[in-house]
Amino acid sequence: MELDPRRLRVLRAVALRGGVVDAARLLRLTPSAVSQQLQQLEHEAGVRLVDRSRRRVGLTAAGRMLVARAERIEQELAEARRELAELSGRVSGPVVVAGFLTAIVHLLVPALRAMAVTHPELRPRILEMEGPEALRELRTGGVDLVVAEHDVDGPDPAPHHPDLFAEPVADDEYRIVIPADWAPSCRSITDLAARPWVAAPAGTACGRALDRLAARYGFAPDRAHVCVEFPVVLALVAAGFGAAILPTLALGAAPPEGTVALTLPVPGIRRITALRRMSRSGPEPVAGTLVAELRAAAAQLGLAAGRPPAETARAGEDALA
Repeated sequence: MELDPRRLRVLRAVALRGGVVDAARLLRLTPSAVSQQLQQLEHEAGVRLVDRSRRRVGLTAAGRMLVARAERIEQELAEARRELAELSGRVSGPVVVAGFLTAIVHLLVPALRAMAVTHPELRPRILEMEGPEALRELRTGGVDLVVAEHDVDGPDPAPHHPDLFAEPVADDEYRIVIPADWAPSCRSITDLAARPWVAAPAGTACGRALDRLAARYGFAPDRAHVCVEFPVVLALVAAGFGAAILPTLALGAAPPEGTVALTLPVPGIRRITALRRMSRSGPEPVAGTLVAELRAAAAQLGLAAGRPPAETARAGEDALA
């Protein structure tokens, strides 16, 4: 009996993704090519590996046993890549990264630009993707790294996933942004309490920040508008429709024309985290190198993880009374 390890990888992908079509996307093959590879593997093994009697593809006992072996082979290959990288000092090959808009623009692009110089054999692919979809892709092999964001007082970005490793990349302070023509009369939270807000949806990082601010200073914010995308929020603020709470990273080098970012401290921090898979041999070398570059890009912007939040600096608190 001769088993082709490349076909074992196809079987593993079907098990991870729960079906032929999704496995084909992961492997960048057609569904028919995946089905043919499975049939060839069954011929080599001499037993049925896939249960085709149900709508959703399942594995037989023999199929599950071979998937476990395929996992061990993948771990050995990962260890070989790690040892070669340590010996040669080179990081090469494909890497797929999922992230959200502001992290891609301000952290991931500079990090990959730096790696293009230090590691020219790296072949990056960026996907704008976040939330449960990005975590699923990470856990099932569709991406190698996820750049995620969460409010430090909110839920963990990767709950109940012991096979994922989270590493802080940046601590992004919240800023209050107001229309430029409000600036002369808005010098404290009290001045903003009765004004309309361009709010983030409940449960999001910026939504939680507004909730904390309102609770601390005892006002009920008028959520006149509710928007997700930061460019939309800033456009509404610039047009005079309300104040907003945004992360510093969303403002870029300077607030957009027609807006003013106040220096009043906002409780809490949005943490940007790199998530990657873990195995018995640790993370892939390319993932660790990329995380280091992401942290360097954050430090260049003054957003290094672990800095004390603005709210701990008592200077300026008197202005909020």
